[in-house]
Amino acid sequence: MTQAITDSRFFRQECYIGGDWRSGGETIDVVNPANGETIGTVPDFGRNEARNAIAAAAEAFPAWRARTAEERGKFCRAFYEALMDNQQILGEILTLEQGKPLAEAKGEIAYGAAFFKWFAEEAVRVYGDVIPSPWTDKRIVVTKEPVGVVCSITPWNFPTAMIARKAAAALAAGCPIIAKPASQTPYSALAMGVIAEDIGLPKGVFSVITGEAAPIGDEFCENPAVKKITFTGSTAVGEELASRAIKTMKRVSMELGGNAPLIIFDDADLDKAVEGAIACKYRNAGQTCVCANRILVQSGIYDAFAEAFAKRVSGLTVGDGLKDGVDQGPLIEEKAVQKVEDHIADALSKGAQTAAGGHRHQLGGTFFEPTVLTGVTPEMVIAKDETFGPVAPLFKFDTEEEAAHMANDTEYGLASYLYTNDLGRAWRMMEALEYGMVAINEGILSTPVAPFGGVKESGVGREGSKYGLEDYLNIKYALFGGLGK
Repeated sequence: MTQAITDSRFFRQECYIGGDWRSGGETIDVVNPANGETIGTVPDFGRNEARNAIAAAAEAFPAWRARTAEERGKFCRAFYEALMDNQQILGEILTLEQGKPLAEAKGEIAYGAAFFKWFAEEAVRVYGDVIPSPWTDKRIVVTKEPVGVVCSITPWNFPTAMIARKAAAALAAGCPIIAKPASQTPYSALAMGVIAEDIGLPKGVFSVITGEAAPIGDEFCENPAVKKITFTGSTAVGEELASRAIKTMKRVSMELGGNAPLIIFDDADLDKAVEGAIACKYRNAGQTCVCANRILVQSGIYDAFAEAFAKRVSGLTVGDGLKDGVDQGPLIEEKAVQKVEDHIADALSKGAQTAAGGHRHQLGGTFFEPTVLTGVTPEMVIAKDETFGPVAPLFKFDTEEEAAHMANDTEYGLASYLYTNDLGRAWRMMEALEYGMVAINEGILSTPVAPFGGVKESGVGREGSKYGLEDYLNIKYALFGGLGK
């Protein structure tokens, strides 16, 4: 299987810069987290190569923005079709480098592709305004224009989707984009370079550069030709990038850390709440910024939920994501496992109990048992720090007001979830939760047609939907005078 994947023409070990494939110099090893074996290498490029990519994008920008919205939309549609036509091999590449089960990986390819489909159709809907003038001899017109060269920096947990939802919006708006993927998962991004070449995207409009994050990020932040930086990752890094980008007044979109609560009320459908919590918590082994980091359960249903949930979790199958029937793959690297162990140890030392899992998996490596902890309290580290692993801590609450307070007791505000059959309560909680996204009676909320993003220290800007396109556009006001007789 591995040999077949690496023999594919979509598996590239060079960078795609300015329409050319480039290699040379130092390289970075890429490791399969399921077995620790080296898959291959990619270039360890730095500021010079980033500068070249930016120059190519700046050169391509005038012609790309001049194309009609319909033409740009056709390229986005072609990108969508190419991703879907090659979903199997692209999913295999993704699983090989990231570890998630193949079914999840193929789902990610489809999810990422859907952004290109959405923005292909949204490109022709960038509308302006004619504002009623306060003067009889003047007219006011508002138009929207692409911001210019965009640089993106994305994480390893969704290596195709994170780039797709940035690139699709940028291309539709008329902006060339340079993608800097995580060093752990570069091959999914480079496969998108193959697609860009296949569909005839003009040179410089889409580039992929690999290498150490710091020097490439430095060039992105300091190069005056770059007009926007879009980043998905930790809050600490996002704040650093934003503070540097503002020195040249670059636009920024930041999708940062989360500490998502999933709230289950006494009147919830128990079976649906269990299945929703499973989908929300253990997708990608809990390595998502929107997965439930805290599960808050009302006291009247707490014991029943804990029992049913732990039983269901104990039945999940852990293994190599390329094998059939696997529900959860490995964690991305050893330090991720160590963080999971630290959170569990702290919780147990302060009175929590293990209802399921709790240890490294017998498979070894970075595999970890899907875990449920009961008796968790706000004083434990896991209540404040995002675990980013397959650990579900169960907290108990009594009242609606207490649930809202517990849920909001964090500096983050990305995603939140609640289960209740009381419509009034659902609406009250939706308004009370200090989060950019709220899912009611659902465990998965991401879709290209809705705005994805957070509040507080979870970031600024939105991805997806009509709002996501706005982040790649400048507003221009034009005043036409001298129209009187």
